[in-house]
Amino acid sequence: MRINSQEQIAFSTNRSNRNAIEIEKSLQKLSSGLKIAKGSDNASGVPISETMRAQIRGLSQAQRNMQDGLSVLESVNGGLNNVNDLLQRARELAVMNANGTLTDNDRVTSEKELVQLLGAIDDTAEKMEFNTKKILGENKTLILQVGANPYQQININLVDMSTKALDLDDATLVTREDAETLITKIDGAMRKVTGHLTAIGSDMEAIEHHLRNGIVFENNLTKSLSLFEDTDMAKEMMNFISGDIRQKGDHLLVNHVNQNVQGLLSLFSK
Repeated sequence: MRINSQEQIAFSTNRSNRNAIEIEKSLQKLSSGLKIAKGSDNASGVPISETMRAQIRGLSQAQRNMQDGLSVLESVNGGLNNVNDLLQRARELAVMNANGTLTDNDRVTSEKELVQLLGAIDDTAEKMEFNTKKILGENKTLILQVGANPYQQININLVDMSTKALDLDDATLVTREDAETLITKIDGAMRKVTGHLTAIGSDMEAIEHHLRNGIVFENNLTKSLSLFEDTDMAKEMMNFISGDIRQKGDHLLVNHVNQNVQGLLSLFSK
């Protein structure tokens, strides 16, 4: 007669071990809040989740890039408005000095103010910087990375606003004819400034558009990643409870078989 069912004990023990592994997985998911607590949970899902996470972080950095870009353009805008105000005053002086009623002393006084105005324009162009980079002192292209992937960029044209670039470096009000010439030159300089102001305004609108889209895209991608990665706590808790019950049942079954064996052995020993 067979006293001990080794097959039944082995089956229950193996099933108990499998349940222990599943319980451990459930505990990891419950404690981390993630469906994929480690690579073995979903080998094919790990690259997907990591790619999504990289995109989210890239979008977040791109938003910071765009905020920096807007800060640059706001500084440029302020500098251009300052230059425009200085040009307005210089033009006012030129119009005044084009009048034949002024004396030589009047023109000398106007010339001194003009020199100060032109110096202030050069000072603005020279000293206006963002992160040590000149933003009004030379012609160059500022490239903003506005997306998480290569070539998602906006090019911003920064323009030299020095008196030399504005063709005002030799401006003078010594004679009435000089004043007439200066009016024409200042009009050209103001067209350049206002044209750049318009371009900067368009660039700011473009960046703000990309920024809004980036925020929406990041939020949507974050939600998608959450759905892909986050544990369904209620479902996982049921898995944990179910596995725990099965494991305890297997333990009871093994103990019951062993007790029966011990009982039979005690009978034979009497």
